[in-house]
Amino acid sequence: MPELPEVETVRSALAPVVTGQQVMAVYVGRKDLRWPLPEALDKQLLGCRFAAPTRRGKYVLMPNDNGQVLLIHLGMSGSIRIHEAKPELAKHDHMMLTVEADDGGHRYIVLNDPRRFGWVDLFAAEDMATHKLLKDMGPEPLGNAFSATHIQTVFANRKSPVKNALLDQRLIAGIGNIYACEALFKSGISPRRRAGSITAGRADKLAHAIVTVLRAAIAEGGTSLRDHVQPGGEIGYFVQKLSVYGRDGLPCVICETPIRIIVQSGRSSFYCPSCQR
Repeated sequence: MPELPEVETVRSALAPVVTGQQVMAVYVGRKDLRWPLPEALDKQLLGCRFAAPTRRGKYVLMPNDNGQVLLIHLGMSGSIRIHEAKPELAKHDHMMLTVEADDGGHRYIVLNDPRRFGWVDLFAAEDMATHKLLKDMGPEPLGNAFSATHIQTVFANRKSPVKNALLDQRLIAGIGNIYACEALFKSGISPRRRAGSITAGRADKLAHAIVTVLRAAIAEGGTSLRDHVQPGGEIGYFVQKLSVYGRDGLPCVICETPIRIIVQSGRSSFYCPSCQR
């Protein structure tokens, strides 16, 4: 599933393409993905003009001049591609926006989702704070509201493993399995450690590691494992810099102890048993 860095990569690619531009055509190929799409989505978007897109956790948010926000979640296998020439739509291309371009031509924004676990919604901008998918989310880990103090506060008295707590979007927005594993490795914390024990120095190290790992991944265009590609078609190059994720049995990049894998709440956790305590 695309996580914060992959979604931020999509947002930053969309920004210069859609900001201030009018939607000239809309193709919607099916009535649902994970959930039913909004009624008459194509008609509602046609002719609108987008403002600068933003991101909340793993959601791309595209406000328009009709006072609405187009929300896109890429699910497990979704991707967005931007084309300069009108593409031939493939089997799993479920939506295409045609927007005007500064050069007098058009740009074509295609949502592809083979497994159809993605989500698309269109809602009134005034409902942002109460939207069912957004209202209970924790702070952005790259924002001012995130800190070691926040980690200590929301993890306090939690008996669940710290890895599970990092994946809880109500506590911190946008972190998924890849970057939880990487941040825990960078901070020297075992994924088995109880969340409530992350205090003082450990909280400082974890907060710093989360920010460092996420920023590094964004700079590399995210991580391409199975499905993620950047909107221009490039892979996410952070896959070449993963320290533990997907490296079970390979030597630790620090101590050469073989990386281990365990399953926690149905998700694979990769860690070094020597470096992480």
